[in-house]
Amino acid sequence: MTAIPPGPCVVAILGPTAGGKSALGLALAQRFDGEIVGCDSTAVYRGFDIGTDKVPSAEQCGIPHHCVDIVDPAAAYTAADYARDAMAAITSIRDRGRLPILVGGTGFYYRALARGIFPGPGRDLRLRGRLEAMAARRGPERLHRLLARIDPPSAARIQPRDLMRVVRALEVYYQSGRTLTDHFADTRAPLAGWTIAGIVVRPSWEEIEDRIARRVDAQFARGIEDEVRSLLARGVPPTARPFTGYVYRHVLELVRGERDLASARDVIIRENRHYARRQLIWFRKEPNLVWIQRAGERAEAVAEAGRLISARFGFPSAAHPPGESPTNVPDS
Repeated sequence: MTAIPPGPCVVAILGPTAGGKSALGLALAQRFDGEIVGCDSTAVYRGFDIGTDKVPSAEQCGIPHHCVDIVDPAAAYTAADYARDAMAAITSIRDRGRLPILVGGTGFYYRALARGIFPGPGRDLRLRGRLEAMAARRGPERLHRLLARIDPPSAARIQPRDLMRVVRALEVYYQSGRTLTDHFADTRAPLAGWTIAGIVVRPSWEEIEDRIARRVDAQFARGIEDEVRSLLARGVPPTARPFTGYVYRHVLELVRGERDLASARDVIIRENRHYARRQLIWFRKEPNLVWIQRAGERAEAVAEAGRLISARFGFPSAAHPPGESPTNVPDS
């Protein structure tokens, strides 16, 4: 173990699905006396285990995991809820003298912590409908000119034909009487003042494609169909939020007889590959992240991440010699 420095500090292990984030997070938690804080929008739900590749208790190496299995499947859970719960876990871990390690691939959850959540009003479907009808009659440029009079900085950022963002900016103003620019000025990140060592694991694209296919096959072999049947039998409605994910949506179709196994497997692999691309695009837009160009469970990735964390927080690298991998770390 390595004594971590005083003050607020947190590690974030991010990246695409099947990139090895869980393995790297566990290895670093062992090395730096850390605890894991999940950063996955489906893993927060109880009972959705196989499709989210939750690390089984027997494979957690005694490392506590937070923000996993904390929400009833039928409950609504927002990024704001996650930011609150994750900050409570992070603060508690740090208060105990241990290192909080965020692990996951939900970019919006990470952004909610690192950069804050927009504090303005929610959607107003009636107002939005009126604005969209105006755009249909007179063109989106008319709405953009209106935005330019109300909120020039937002109009400068948003392209005239980007109707969705123009409508949202106007919707915020007409609901609250304050511009989108003013609302963003009030945004405060929960992790403001914390030192963050942010790392993205990024195997080659060919490796990501292969790992996704192998993961999906493993999920079916582990019994994800039975898991879905069990959830439905326990009364979880098919409309529950976690059933809308890239894996569970199509397994639900399979269980209902709307797809065969081959079709379900193929579409899950395809959609997960699309999702991995979107994750990579998202994390490229996040500032101050360091990219490791290999899968997270590889010894080289563990060693490189250890050096980055040590340099970021100003303490010596710990425990495992370069090239030595911790034991009992799952490939996920």
